[in-house]
Amino acid sequence: MTHATAAAPAPAPAHTGGKGPELERAIGREYRRTVRLRYRDLLLSVLTPLLLLGLWEAAARSGALDARLFTPPTEIAQQAGSMALSGELWQHTSATVARLLTGFVAGAAAGILAGLLMGVWRPVRAALGPTFTALYALPKIAILPLLLLIFGLTETPKVLSVAISVFFVMQINTLAGIVQIDGRVLEAARAYKASGLKLFRYVLLPGATPAIMTGLRVAAGMSVIVITAVEFVASNNGLGYLIWNSWQLFQPSKMFVGLIVVSLVGATVTALIILLERAVLPWKYSSGSKKKDRK
Repeated sequence: MTHATAAAPAPAPAHTGGKGPELERAIGREYRRTVRLRYRDLLLSVLTPLLLLGLWEAAARSGALDARLFTPPTEIAQQAGSMALSGELWQHTSATVARLLTGFVAGAAAGILAGLLMGVWRPVRAALGPTFTALYALPKIAILPLLLLIFGLTETPKVLSVAISVFFVMQINTLAGIVQIDGRVLEAARAYKASGLKLFRYVLLPGATPAIMTGLRVAAGMSVIVITAVEFVASNNGLGYLIWNSWQLFQPSKMFVGLIVVSLVGATVTALIILLERAVLPWKYSSGSKKKDRK
């Protein structure tokens, strides 16, 4: 009996039913579907504006649109090329970008700092909250005359207009990010003796980062609007000045060049912030991309 037990053959492995190859094929199909969807989305994002430009060109050439007001895209492209070669376009673009970036960085840094302080210390929030709420409702372009009275026709009012606009957006979003942190997370952190700088560095700041990045994206669009509006009335260079001056001189092709370049500047700033967000919050895109690719 003992010998028979020892000599008994080992049990055969369980039958997998061929699920291994089927699973690999399913994964391959899902991967190919994801790639097709991404190429489709890329194709649509490129073809849609080209189609709209083609319709615009055809309508202007056929007389359906007044070409004196709606300059055909080909003529706008020629105008942009001549302005780039002469240096006029780069002069206006560099002036706007310099003001935009200086005001954006200064306003964002100050707004994030104010939001963090108000989120961490309740007395600061109680003292500054009502004042900031009232000032946020004030149209930022409305304070330009006051800034011009104080600083004159210099670069300071233009940069400050952008900085003030960005400041309030970042202060509100940063404060909201701190306040919405789950109380259980704070309790767990304090249970592990996290306090002061460690609590701020490892709990509060990471918890507020998603709201901060959202604020940066909102502030990017607002800053482009503000600097363009400021350059309409308080500058002799910049893309806003180019648009306004072209309108006054009835040069629609130049006006359209300015409008297009402003939109490209805004899109570039937003794209840079998205790249920063991907680097700071990789988990947000890695977890959400799979859901998006299935649609």
